[in-house]
Amino acid sequence: MKTLNKGSRPEISLEYTSSIPKVFFDTIKIGIIKSNLIAMFAGLSLALYVFDASILANIVPIILSVIGSSLIIGAAGVFNNLYDRDIDAIMERTKTRPTVTGRVDTKTGLILGIAITIIGGIMLYIASPSAAVFGILGLLLYVFPYTMWTKRTTVYNTEVGSLSGAVPPLIGWTAISPELGHYEIWALVVTMLLWQMPHFYGIAIRRFDEYKAAGVPMLPVVKGIKRTYIQTNVYLVLLLFSSFLFWPMSPFIAIVAFLVSLAWLILSVATFDKKETKKWSHKMFIFSINHITIIFLVIIAYSLIAQLIK
Repeated sequence: MKTLNKGSRPEISLEYTSSIPKVFFDTIKIGIIKSNLIAMFAGLSLALYVFDASILANIVPIILSVIGSSLIIGAAGVFNNLYDRDIDAIMERTKTRPTVTGRVDTKTGLILGIAITIIGGIMLYIASPSAAVFGILGLLLYVFPYTMWTKRTTVYNTEVGSLSGAVPPLIGWTAISPELGHYEIWALVVTMLLWQMPHFYGIAIRRFDEYKAAGVPMLPVVKGIKRTYIQTNVYLVLLLFSSFLFWPMSPFIAIVAFLVSLAWLILSVATFDKKETKKWSHKMFIFSINHITIIFLVIIAYSLIAQLIK
């Protein structure tokens, strides 16, 4: 046995220890968790406002829904990473994922995914049984119809994937109340559904060569850039008109949503250049993030402030 001199410490690889959190966060897709949590909290804030619910009185379900949602969304990321290892190994932006490099093997990934699914589901159930139902539904939609089926078989994979992407606001809403007969939550869900298409079309054009090499039938790969450009603008027009769904609740939110959606449509039409489609798609991608973030923050701020001053 190797002995240590007095006052000395065993040497530990800083590269190894510092990479452990990164391996974990890359496996659960921490970036996707963060973005979906904003959507979840927008739905939760809307419910607090609509039902005139006290933040303090609901602090436990709020905390449980945030943690539970994070775990469920993370589990979906784990299962997606495990199933897509062959595709991820080909694509530049995903080839260093732990499930591709072997830092996380199949057994470890499955144990992690199943464990956080169970823990997250229990936490959501304690917050609200309805929240748990939507949490598990979102997970199943992402793993089975999207990851294991349509992502590899049809150009409509984006539309199918958008179904799971629109679930987080429903988790947040039902953590406060199971009543879904209110237009406010469905206005948010419709916005989420429509927003995802131009957002992911932008990614598909940016990563055109990678998706083509991996054999993933994204719209621009199968139908071409022109078709994708036209379809992007169709969804942007629909998104523009969907802004008025917020009008009965708040003309201010509706106007903000309309203006940022109009700006996105103008950007799409004014900056499109068929010789520089990747530059255009990069602009579209960046604007899409700003677009939905602005709408979420306005909804959250309006709902919480209005609820506090009642």
